[in-house]
Amino acid sequence: MKIISRICELRNCLSEERQKNKTIGLVPTMGALHDGHISLVKRCVEENDICVVSLFVNPTQFNNKQDLATYPRTPENDFALLETAECDYVFTPTEKEMYPEPDVRVFNLGLVAEVMEGVYRPGHFNGVAQIVSKLFYLVEPDKAYFGEKDLQQIAVIRAMVKELNIPVEIVSCPILREAGGLAMSSRNRRLTPEQHQKASLIARTLKESTTFVPGKNVQEILDYVANTLNNEPVFRVEYFDIVDRYTLQSVKNWKETTDPTGCIAVFCGEVRLIDNITYKNKLS
Repeated sequence: MKIISRICELRNCLSEERQKNKTIGLVPTMGALHDGHISLVKRCVEENDICVVSLFVNPTQFNNKQDLATYPRTPENDFALLETAECDYVFTPTEKEMYPEPDVRVFNLGLVAEVMEGVYRPGHFNGVAQIVSKLFYLVEPDKAYFGEKDLQQIAVIRAMVKELNIPVEIVSCPILREAGGLAMSSRNRRLTPEQHQKASLIARTLKESTTFVPGKNVQEILDYVANTLNNEPVFRVEYFDIVDRYTLQSVKNWKETTDPTGCIAVFCGEVRLIDNITYKNKLS
C-alpha cells in the first residue's frame, strides 16, 4: 500500500497502472474509518485491479464550522485498517493541495439536492460536488463506491456525474450497523457512552415503523417516528420524511412510489446522526 499526499504523484502512479490496462476503483472518505468504510474498500478491491481510497476532511461541505473542527481524525488507525483491507493507494492531500485557489463552482444538482439535507445544510451538497468531482477528475476511476447511509448524497453525486458527463459507475453499498442497530458513522465516536447506548433507538424505531405498513398511512408513520424519538430527552429530530428512493421527493400515500424510504436526521446531544430505511418490502 502506498500513501500519497501530492496530486502529481498520484496521477503519475495511476497513469502507469492504466498503461497496464488495470481497472481503478475509488472510495472517497473523510477518514475516521470504521467497518462500514472498510466494507466499501473490500468491495472495491474485489471488483477492480487497483483500489484508491481518499482520506480528506473537505471543508467546503461543512456549513457548520464547529462540526468541521470536531470531525474525528484518526490517520494512523485509518492506514492500518486500509493496509489490512488490501488497499493499493491512499490519497491524503492537504487542504492547500486540493484547493490551491477557492473553488467557486456552483453545480446544478436538481431537486434531489433541495430537500432534507439540502434544506438543513445549505451549501453542503455543492461542497460535496466540488470535492468528489475533483477526485473523479484526478483518479479517473472506473467505479466509485458510496455507502447508502448517505442515500441523498448518492443521488446528488449521480446528478453531478450526469451534469458533467463523467464516465464513472457509481456503486451504492448497503448500510452497515453496529450490534445495537445504530448505523455506523464516524460521528458515533463523538457520542458519550450513555448517548451511544440511547442512539440505537433510532434504528429500532425506524424498523418498528415498518411493521405498521401498509396498515397505517404515511402521516401516521411520520408522527410515530418523530414522536417516539422526541419523547427521549437526549434526541431532537431535525427531520423525518418518507420519500421516493430515487427522486427523494416526499410522498403523501403509499401508492405514489414503488420504493418508499424513510430518511431521518436527529441530534443525539450535540451529535447529528442520519439514517434511512425502506418500506418497499412491506408493500409488495
